[in-house]
Amino acid sequence: MIIVKNARALEKMRRACEVSQAALVVAGRACKPGMTTFEFDRIIAGFIKSEGGKASFLGYNGFKGSACISLNEELIHGVPSKKRVMNAGDIVTVDVGAYIDGYHGDNAATFVVGNVPVPETTTRLLETTEQSLYAGIRAARYGNRIGDIGHAIQTYAEERGFYIVRPWIGHGVGKQLHEDPEVPNFGTPGRGARLVPGMTLAIEPMINASTAETKQLKDGWTIVEANGNLCAHFEHTVAVTDGEPVIMTRVPPELRERVETFLGRL
Repeated sequence: MIIVKNARALEKMRRACEVSQAALVVAGRACKPGMTTFEFDRIIAGFIKSEGGKASFLGYNGFKGSACISLNEELIHGVPSKKRVMNAGDIVTVDVGAYIDGYHGDNAATFVVGNVPVPETTTRLLETTEQSLYAGIRAARYGNRIGDIGHAIQTYAEERGFYIVRPWIGHGVGKQLHEDPEVPNFGTPGRGARLVPGMTLAIEPMINASTAETKQLKDGWTIVEANGNLCAHFEHTVAVTDGEPVIMTRVPPELRERVETFLGRL
């Protein structure tokens, strides 16, 4: 069942979304060569806690981290580890959510570790994945359908030579981390559930460099690009309105100041 939020619910949910995005900003600024993904996860969790929230993913179906932290060929669901070290030039995907006042926010981004140059193909992968997200968001308009979002993402990525991962998709989000409807990153225009004001969607392209296929590692969580090449993942929580779609995972100025204070204490 698709849950349509009223104005009061959207306002409560906005806080969780803002903190989720702020935690992602912290992650992008805090990742350093030589840091373990466990240490990285603790920083992200510490920020969410400092804002009065709980990490949405901690304990979810038994997940042992506060954020999914995935390196290089790892697409999603990477489990933080004391043995997994981030090196300069790696790319790291952080998928993180915050739960505050009964609602979840959810977002993700892929970062380059360290202030170092990376191959042009890596830059193109990250830019294409991020821009495919915004193509999908632009399609999340009242009167369109779920298939319009997926089609926009798929078209943008595939025209640039990259591969859409099909088994792993976006979703509704609200009081539950995962709600209806499913939001695939591929689709046919005019098909699927109709978009109406008050729907809140986690739109999240997951794109591989050399194949659409993935594999799951023996840890039962981590999903990797089947050829062992790079992959990327970007996500925002978006509200459908009677006008332009609204990205809820944004950081207001007062919260950005607290991000700077938190980072200054690290």
